[in-house]
Amino acid sequence: MPAIPSTQVLAIGAKAPSFALPDTDGNTVTLNDFAGKPVVVAFISNHCPFVKHIADALGSFSQEYKGRVGMLGIMPNDVARYPDDAPAEMAKEKERRGYAFPYLYDESQAVAKAYHAACTPDFFVLDAEHKIVYRGQFDDARPNTDTPVTGADLRKVVDALLAGEPVPAEQKPSLGCSIKWKPGNEPA
Repeated sequence: MPAIPSTQVLAIGAKAPSFALPDTDGNTVTLNDFAGKPVVVAFISNHCPFVKHIADALGSFSQEYKGRVGMLGIMPNDVARYPDDAPAEMAKEKERRGYAFPYLYDESQAVAKAYHAACTPDFFVLDAEHKIVYRGQFDDARPNTDTPVTGADLRKVVDALLAGEPVPAEQKPSLGCSIKWKPGNEPA
């Protein structure tokens, strides 16, 4: 499985692109629903081995930070070619992993494009004004390695943000499965 790095194209300090997407319960969730609150935006999928590797820890992370930061999972893949990522399967995955965040379906892939997301998983952290303070990895863990899944990179950023301290300057790109773009919808 070839690992694709995240792009880290969006500049630190840039205003995060807004969006409105359906969750697994059919409700529309917007970035504005988290006005005045820091937010973690995670581009994830169900079938990707890199996401599967961190999924339980991501669920625990979301439970730990629930109420202190907003958190959103966004699934951008082409479900016609990857039916394991379809909304009904997303609902099952949310339950199985204990995700304490809305799991949103980016059917048009417009949100993934706006964020320049390249892979799953791909993480963005926004401050209370929804300016980007981080774009990168959950931690150094990868499938088929002995590195434990801790969420250390994301945890350092969120903890610093909540404490009013500077976010760590080192931001490693995430590695994962390429986003499965619909034919003809690939980013330029």
